Amino acid sequence: MDSKELAFKIADLMLQKKASRIVVMDLNNLTNVTDYFVICSASSDTQVKAISDFIRVETKKIEEDAWRNEGLTNLNWVLMDFVNVVVHIFLEDTRKFYNLEGLWADAEITEVKDDEQ
Repeated sequence: MDSKELAFKIADLMLQKKASRIVVMDLNNLTNVTDYFVICSASSDTQVKAISDFIRVETKKIEEDAWRNEGLTNLNWVLMDFVNVVVHIFLEDTRKFYNLEGLWADAEITEVKDDEQ
């Protein structure tokens, strides 16, 4: 699976766990650190954990394992590093504070929404 497919697969997994404000940021022309950020918000630390656990389980099924996971202790911001795709699961206040979309404003940003929205 290429990095773009993985990014949008993870965004879909986030939707399945009712994450909000999901975006896929294409960083290909901006940095060589990663190809994509996938960012979402959760309404509680319980939801942050549920989203990250679901992504971990479902990506293993397609033989994609996160190289590193960070933030599982306090659950304000969980980062899952799939090397070419970096996943950020935020509580809303933490997301506003770090403002990754603002820091990477030159990236092509795709909002991912449920078809029912």
